[in-house]
Amino acid sequence: MSKGAATRQAVLDRAVEVARQVGLSGLTIGMLAEQAHMSKSGLFAHFRSKEALQVAVLEHARAGFETHVARPALGAPRGEARLRALFDHWLRWITLPGGCPFVAAATEFDDQPGPVRDRVVHDLRDLFDMISTVFRTGITEGQFRADADPDQFAQDFYGVILSYHYVRRLLGDDRAEQRARHALDALIDQARRPA
Repeated sequence: MSKGAATRQAVLDRAVEVARQVGLSGLTIGMLAEQAHMSKSGLFAHFRSKEALQVAVLEHARAGFETHVARPALGAPRGEARLRALFDHWLRWITLPGGCPFVAAATEFDDQPGPVRDRVVHDLRDLFDMISTVFRTGITEGQFRADADPDQFAQDFYGVILSYHYVRRLLGDDRAEQRARHALDALIDQARRPA
């Protein structure tokens, strides 16, 4: 990796941490330059605009999500075990300082057209597709009903993740994980093939 690429990587690592705390809107080139011990002009050379920085942060956060959540989950057996592994890794991801950057970005940019919103929408659609695909493998494996709706399951699964995020992080409820796991159990039971 070149020095420039290594610098960009380190800056993006820090930028994701900062964005988890202050959101993408609160992330500025000046703030990040100070935290990364760089000049504003040096940082600007890497990103060219705040918007480009925000998109790069989302791309970098997605790579982190793939490394720490998606890929480890895909190592679990197909179907229910993989869904549960995805859920477990995702809950750990949310408990990192500042929470899930995608939840914050979705709230910040849901009504703001432009490249940042487009990136958030793209990533969220990919998340839903991933959940649906994992669920479909459970249908193929005969673990879930053939008439179960993978897209409905994906939305419900993500709803449990969002609920956990808010109840645990915002409300500080220590029972959030227990309740989230109970909700996941209910979703899976509802989708299961009758014995």
